[in-house]
Amino acid sequence: MKIGKRSSKKEKRAMSVSLYANLLFVVVELVMAMVTGSQAVLLDGVYDGVEFLMLLPSVFLIPLLYQPSNEKYPFGHMQMETVFIVVKGIIMLSVTVGLIFNSIRTLITGGHSIDFGMVAWFELFAAVLGIAVTLYLVRKNKNMNSPLIAVEMQGWKIDSMLSLGMTVAFFLPMLVRFDWMDKISPYLDSILTIVLSMIMLPEPIRTVFSGIRDLLLISPEEETVEEIKAIVEPIIKESKCTEIYYDILRTGRKLWISAYITLNKDELSVRSFKNYQTRCIAALSEKYSDFYFELLPEIEPDVDDLKEIESKVLEAQFAESDVNEG
Repeated sequence: MKIGKRSSKKEKRAMSVSLYANLLFVVVELVMAMVTGSQAVLLDGVYDGVEFLMLLPSVFLIPLLYQPSNEKYPFGHMQMETVFIVVKGIIMLSVTVGLIFNSIRTLITGGHSIDFGMVAWFELFAAVLGIAVTLYLVRKNKNMNSPLIAVEMQGWKIDSMLSLGMTVAFFLPMLVRFDWMDKISPYLDSILTIVLSMIMLPEPIRTVFSGIRDLLLISPEEETVEEIKAIVEPIIKESKCTEIYYDILRTGRKLWISAYITLNKDELSVRSFKNYQTRCIAALSEKYSDFYFELLPEIEPDVDDLKEIESKVLEAQFAESDVNEG
C-alpha cells in the first residue's frame, strides 16, 4: 500500500527556487574570485557551479519519480534518484579534494595577497542569502521529506557555513593589527580554503556511501530499521505470533517494508490479519511519508498434517516401486 504521495509541483517549485538562487551565486562568486584572486571564493563558486549543473537534471527528474511502479519497474523509478544523488556526491567530493590540493600548492609557492575587505563584505552578503534559501527549503520540505531537497539543504547549509567562516577570517586582518598578521596574510586565503574544505568533506562522503547502500539493496542504517520495528512490533505482537522477520529496503526516497510473521495454524482470521496491517500502515505514516508496507504470514504446518503427508509420499513411492518390479 502506498502512503503519502506528495505533489511533484511543490517539490519542483522548491527545487527551481534553489536552482535560480544557485545560478545567481555562481555568477557573482566567479566574478568576485576573478576580481580578488581569492581561492576561498573560487572554492565557493566552483562548489555552487557543480550544484547548479546537478540541479538542472534533478528538476526534470522529479515528475518521473511520481510515476507508479509497474511490471517493468517494480520499484518505480526511485533508483534513478539514488543514482543521481551518488553521482552528485562523487562530483562534490572530487571538487573539494581538488581544491585542497590546489590550495596546498599555493601555500608551497608563497601564497598570494587579496583585498580582504571586499571579500569579507561579499561573503557576509552570501551567508545571509544562503541562510535565507536554507530556511525556505527547510519549510518547504517539512511535509514532503524529499531526498533531493534534503541534499539541496545540505549544500546550502555548507555554503552558508563556508561564507560565515570566510567573513570572520577576512575581517580578522582588518580588525587585528599585529606584525605577525602581516606575515601570515598572504597564506590566510589558502589556509582558510583547506580548513573549510576539510570541514565540508564528510557530507559528500556520507551521501555517496548511503546511496551505494541503497543501490546494492542493503537494508538502511540500523537506526531506521530499529525505528520501524519499534513502530510496528507492538501492533503485530497482538496477533500472538511466534516469530517476526523483517525485510526492509530503501530506493531513493521510498522505504519498502515487509514483515513476515509465523503463526500457529488457524489462529488468525483474514479480517484480523488485514486489521493489523492497516494499523501498522497508519502508525508508520505518522513517521514516514513515502513507503510500501506488507504483512505476510508464514504458517507453521500442523505436526499431524506433516506425518500424513510423509505417509502418503511413502505409499506413493512403494506403489511406484511395485509397478516397476512387476
